[in-house]
Amino acid sequence: MSKILIVDDEPNILLSLEYLFKKEGFQVFIARDGEEALGIVEEDLPELVILDIMMPKVDGYEVCKYIRQKSDAVKVVFLTAKSKQKDIEKGLGLGADLYLTKPFGNKDLVSKVKGLLD
Repeated sequence: MSKILIVDDEPNILLSLEYLFKKEGFQVFIARDGEEALGIVEEDLPELVILDIMMPKVDGYEVCKYIRQKSDAVKVVFLTAKSKQKDIEKGLGLGADLYLTKPFGNKDLVSKVKGLLD
């Protein structure tokens, strides 16, 4: 069972994604900000992280940098409202495997996550 960490400061998104991925058979961890995410990554490295960019305390870019320093094996998916080309380039430049913008389709997100983990 693959471990996924979902990081977002919006409770509705966290709850819906947690439900969605648990239903698909994943072991799901959630973090409400970047600082909480760093603690989880430090304790128990997940196979994949779904990461918002704009969050309090530590932003998604910093979390991605930290994950990349620890491991190249962890897949990182940015899921964010930041849709400008410069944001996408920055996210991918920091080592994200995928950059998706909100709003998103659940089926599309699940299939892309499964594709990264196969």
